[in-house]
Amino acid sequence: MKQDVWQHDKGVRKMETILLLLVGAMAVTVAARKMGLPAPLVVTAVALAVSFIPGVGFEIDPEVILTIVLPPLLFSAALDISFQDFANSLRQIRRLGIMLVILTALVVGGIANILVPDLTLPAALLIGAIVAPPDAVSATAIGKKLGLPRRVMTVLSGESLINDAAALTLFRLFLVPVLLGAGNFSQNVVGEGILLLLVNIVIGVGFGLLIAVVVQFIRERVKDPLIETVIGLLVPFVAYIFAEHIGFEMNDLEFTGSGVLAVVAAGLSLGYNAPKASYTMRLQEQPIWASVDVLLEAFVFAVIGLQFKEVIQSAVESPHGLGFSLGVAFILLAVTILIRPAYVFLSYYRRRTPRALRRQQRRGRSEPEMSWQDLVVISWTGMRGVVTLASAATVTGLAASQYIPAKDIIYLTAFVVTIGTLLIQGVTLPFVIKWLKVTDPDQAKRDAVAERELVAKTYEVAFREMQPQWEAISKNLGPEIADKILNRFKQLALAQTQAQRADEELEEATDEVETADSATPGKPSAQQRKEMSNFMNDTRRMLNDIRRSVIIRERDAGNLDEEVMRTVLMDLDAESFAMDKSWQNRMRA
Repeated sequence: MKQDVWQHDKGVRKMETILLLLVGAMAVTVAARKMGLPAPLVVTAVALAVSFIPGVGFEIDPEVILTIVLPPLLFSAALDISFQDFANSLRQIRRLGIMLVILTALVVGGIANILVPDLTLPAALLIGAIVAPPDAVSATAIGKKLGLPRRVMTVLSGESLINDAAALTLFRLFLVPVLLGAGNFSQNVVGEGILLLLVNIVIGVGFGLLIAVVVQFIRERVKDPLIETVIGLLVPFVAYIFAEHIGFEMNDLEFTGSGVLAVVAAGLSLGYNAPKASYTMRLQEQPIWASVDVLLEAFVFAVIGLQFKEVIQSAVESPHGLGFSLGVAFILLAVTILIRPAYVFLSYYRRRTPRALRRQQRRGRSEPEMSWQDLVVISWTGMRGVVTLASAATVTGLAASQYIPAKDIIYLTAFVVTIGTLLIQGVTLPFVIKWLKVTDPDQAKRDAVAERELVAKTYEVAFREMQPQWEAISKNLGPEIADKILNRFKQLALAQTQAQRADEELEEATDEVETADSATPGKPSAQQRKEMSNFMNDTRRMLNDIRRSVIIRERDAGNLDEEVMRTVLMDLDAESFAMDKSWQNRMRA
């Protein structure tokens, strides 16, 4: 009984600690954002300083990071990315998200194996897999704030969606011989690694798409924005957990799906099909995911900083000593940073030779062009974060029950690489972007022109498809009133293409038509006004529905940039919400 009470009290204290951590991290985030500073870096720095206060300590289960924190962050990012841009940049994304992760793991692991005599090759490569995946949270946040070109943002965001899956696959592959105490790999390691990656991709992506199809099917039929939003909140956790448990075991290795890829596939699919869901769901979902992102990012970077004192103490008490361990960690930090620019430039320009371009043209394959300034920025966005922290914590937790070679160096290296890349690259990235002038100042103008053209086209098609409705209005209210209503809606369309306030135009249009109608002699003004008002509301809803369908058709046909689509769609959703919730319409109902 006492044991149960003690366990209960321990659980309560743990929850209280997490709550305090969240509150503190959010307070620092608010202050950083108010001062215009990169919040992740400030939170990390403050938490690092706090870790030296006597009595302050925080242990986090790595499964909490991988199961509770990582899925919603990935899902939210996948919802926001343009599927078309992702597909167009897939080759660049794949090179960075898979090939660069593998190269980094092998090079860092090989150098670690040389530097530390008692570090077996599997354990050395395990270090490489831990530090291989960049975390683009802070990079994309800085990029959005400073106006990085869309082509660069797509590559960075897309890379962050798939590199975690590649790194975690390598982590599992290298962890098995480490836990078995093997000093080297089996002869089948390459085949097992390829098979593991293929199983990860097939099951992960397949299950994620299946979840997305089911959720989309439910959303289109439930028509309850609260239920639709709640289902969306559950998707990343269901996709991640179930995908990680689907598979088989062979040669002491579990071949399961990738939870990361399942979440990404579900997010990309649902984000692409979001315009087909109810507008109220979209308006609710966007701010919820934005809030979740801020909260979880603050939590993760606070946890990273709070580990500092414990990591240092562990290195001091280790057989290698603090000096040697730090020396190894800083060398591997430098290697990790330098591999990225070397690979980014070589892999890009190798595909820009005349022969390579002709081959791409024959195959119908092309990718967005990048300037050398773009490549420098992409090279300097290798900050590590969530997955590196969780993987290192997993090794530390396993080391408590069994022998792992040079475990202190593994954890210290992961921490030094995470903090080092955050401070070195994260702090200097804004200055690099400004110095190289890697911005696209004309993007906003091009988007504005495209938005006006899209709005004009949606109205043009809607007016044409609604011809039977105009005839019905003319029959019920008379041709004069029908012409007034049609002309007012055309004025509304003109006002929107000129970026004027559509809602004010429509309310004025309704008032003017009602006044004209009530002043017409010989007509039942009260009844006529009510019918006319109902026609106006019904017509406006129908008009908006047709415009949404036009937007989706244009997007599906490849005639429309998804960023432009989302902006126009958000305006259309806001207009529908304002109409449905306005006090005038509630009084008329």
